[in-house]
Amino acid sequence: MDCTFRQILAQAHPSVVSVNGVVIGHEAIAREVQHHPAPKPVAAWQEAARALVIRELLSQRARLVGIIPAPLRDSAGKCETEEEALIRGLIDEEVPTPEPDEETGRRYYEQNRRLFCSPPIYEAAHILFAARKEEAERYERARRDAASVLAELKRQPERFGDLARSYSACPSAAQAGNLGQVTVGQTTPEFERALATLTPGSISQMPVETRYGVHIIRLDRKVDGVELPFELVADRIADYLCESVRRRAVAQYIARLVSDAEVTGVALEGPEAHRVN
Repeated sequence: MDCTFRQILAQAHPSVVSVNGVVIGHEAIAREVQHHPAPKPVAAWQEAARALVIRELLSQRARLVGIIPAPLRDSAGKCETEEEALIRGLIDEEVPTPEPDEETGRRYYEQNRRLFCSPPIYEAAHILFAARKEEAERYERARRDAASVLAELKRQPERFGDLARSYSACPSAAQAGNLGQVTVGQTTPEFERALATLTPGSISQMPVETRYGVHIIRLDRKVDGVELPFELVADRIADYLCESVRRRAVAQYIARLVSDAEVTGVALEGPEAHRVN
């Protein structure tokens, strides 16, 4: 962030931001702004100021109760800062999170069964006319070529394999365009949406555009997803419920600290104001 923008923000917020007498400087807030994207600079400034006030408030509380920071290192080798370790230690000490019991997990499962299904499996083939969208002229040519081949397929759908071998820029061309089995997440969102609209044996009525180019898609077979039993998803549900309870407990804890603190220069209101970043 350049100096001019920082000066504009500082002029827009001349009041001193502080928590329990500790001033949060405008320079610190300006540096924090990059982590709080917002439609307007003023909103980003306010979010950054709130985040720093809450961080300072938690740090003050951690020092008051004698938390000793013990920075952890993640699997990628990144180490916590002392402040991060201090706040984590405080939350662990003063915001216990109860483990959800099996009954709670089963109740959540019954209420959200649709979330616990295996993804459908598609057997599909395609013809790819490769082009990147930023290459406007080449992409337009791919659109024209795809439209021409699709018109031929509408007349003679049995020629799909031959046309895939002749035109497709995908390695699957050697297998008549056959992609084998694909599931959710293995192709682009646009490709997945097109697959979901097809019935086995049908070919996409329009060329499908993705970041890799323009596709003609044929769906050969679909195996619908099946509902997973509770036992297979119990750990996932427990993790979700535990994290959900933890977030609410932390927000309530911070709200109590805020209510007892003397904060100037920024309003700490609403649920979004009580997040730990």
